[in-house]
Amino acid sequence: MQVMASYLQIENISKSYGPKVLFEHIDFNINEGDKVALIAPNGTGKTSLLRILAGKDKSDSGGKILFLKDIRIAFLEQEYAYDPEKSIFRQIMDDSGQWTDHLDQEHLWEYERRVQRLLTQFSLTDWDKPMKDLSGGEVKRVALARMLASEADFYIMDEPTNHLDIDAIEFLEQRLKHERSTLFMVTHDRYFLDRVCNTVMEMDRGQVYIYRGDYMNFLEKRQERIDNYNAETDKVRNVLRRELEWMHATPCARTGKAKYRKQAFWELKERAEDTYVSKQVDMTEMQVKSTYLGNKVINCKDVSFWWEDKCYLSHFTYNFQRYERVGIVGRNAAGKTTFLNLLTGGWNPSMGGTLDGIIDRGESLKIGYYHQAGMQFKPGQTVMDTIGDTHLLGRFLFPHDMWMNPVERLSGGERRRLYLLTILKQQPNLLILDEPTNDLDIVTLDILEEYLLEFKGSLIIVSHDRHFLDRLVDHLFVFCGDGVVKDFIGNYTEYRTFIKDYEAQQKVAQKPDKPVVERVKSPAKRKLTWKEQQELKALDEEIPRLEAEKADLEAKLSSGTLSPVQLQEASTRYGELQSLLDEKEMRWLELSEI
Repeated sequence: MQVMASYLQIENISKSYGPKVLFEHIDFNINEGDKVALIAPNGTGKTSLLRILAGKDKSDSGGKILFLKDIRIAFLEQEYAYDPEKSIFRQIMDDSGQWTDHLDQEHLWEYERRVQRLLTQFSLTDWDKPMKDLSGGEVKRVALARMLASEADFYIMDEPTNHLDIDAIEFLEQRLKHERSTLFMVTHDRYFLDRVCNTVMEMDRGQVYIYRGDYMNFLEKRQERIDNYNAETDKVRNVLRRELEWMHATPCARTGKAKYRKQAFWELKERAEDTYVSKQVDMTEMQVKSTYLGNKVINCKDVSFWWEDKCYLSHFTYNFQRYERVGIVGRNAAGKTTFLNLLTGGWNPSMGGTLDGIIDRGESLKIGYYHQAGMQFKPGQTVMDTIGDTHLLGRFLFPHDMWMNPVERLSGGERRRLYLLTILKQQPNLLILDEPTNDLDIVTLDILEEYLLEFKGSLIIVSHDRHFLDRLVDHLFVFCGDGVVKDFIGNYTEYRTFIKDYEAQQKVAQKPDKPVVERVKSPAKRKLTWKEQQELKALDEEIPRLEAEKADLEAKLSSGTLSPVQLQEASTRYGELQSLLDEKEMRWLELSEI
């Protein structure tokens, strides 16, 4: 049995902010090949722990952080710090000094080609585009390309899927799944976790617990741990009962040699009161109801929207129904958020753009719109100021000791959770959620899913979280680009299965087996003209030549030997060849069937 090297050893690491202890004197080990997902509620120190491991922060208790000598380590932070004026390519290269400073010219070119391949795979083909012109999802893809180009032995990643569209997530998923590198990441994406990671690390009450296996195994083993802890608490209570009887029965023994027993009694009492309660919301007591919704929700007729020369919505017609649950998916910048703003009346002509068609909203409609940008709050505004309802706060994971905390002191995920509560408190009958899973921990996501399953109203969700969509929606609006929106009946997993099957069928249809076509073709209705015979003969020679050129280009594009200019030229030629082959093969079929 092969023994894997220890890549990271952690001993006696602690972190506090003021009186709040995030974690205290923790120890753990990560071996070569481990792919670890760190799970904990927001505000418990996940990002702080990652920053300490990456050398961006320090442990309060000293301790040891021991990486295996000479391994390469890359760190992906939640927010990528960049120069807005630099181009995409220049930003990555200037930010890669730790990987490139020691390289000779040949190996530097190899690194540059690796960066360019990754950018292309992440659908970032305009390498000269300034960073300031990128969307949040595009910035995240730049950061990921920089990290993956390092080909590090150990990746430390804080929410790698945040702000990515689903295509980018699936590419990253496949890449990391087959990487030989060791991974330690914070993620809220449960499908991503299951498909990439082999270990779950839970941080709870300032300590860490390791579970080998997938997310479901983690849930089962965690519950076993909680049950065992509470069973031990019951035993302690029995001992406490006997000690309490002694305290009452022998008051004279409370001095002198019995002082040690008095101290032990108070320690025992503290432990006996410590029952572990899983953090969850009682949906029967949430008292966040929806307002009555009439038959008309939102009716759209022939709606189009243009911004300058780009079409975001083209002749869209649809009547939303009561209690309907629709998910919206598509690439970054395909127009999903623009669509939501049009539905809710959040756009007006002064903002720019051109709107045609009719959007008719029902008279009883009460929209709760959770914006991707998050909530606005005043300096010094507290959690209690924001909600003002102690029952809601307590049931949505805001304990009493947080009520007077200023909102600006909350973690990103806690602030998102508070913002979500402000929306639910309005009792909407149409709930529109734009990327609600960003920055929310898995515990909160499970709670939110359970709430939304019970929600008595219509639901529109834009999300890149496939698990979230699979549980909550009945059908999808797929934003395909250029304003085209297609309606798919089913959840996201069913949609991806359909697309993969369709693409496989298209490949078969576009590249038929020529000998089979000849055997099954119907009797000729007429003879080929001399010109057509010559054209068919030329196609018989030209198609294999084009296929050979395409195969040669595929090999070169994958070799890593092309210069940047050659890589761009090869990519352009590859697209031309694909179009040519489609055209030539279709013509060959037409002539063969005459």
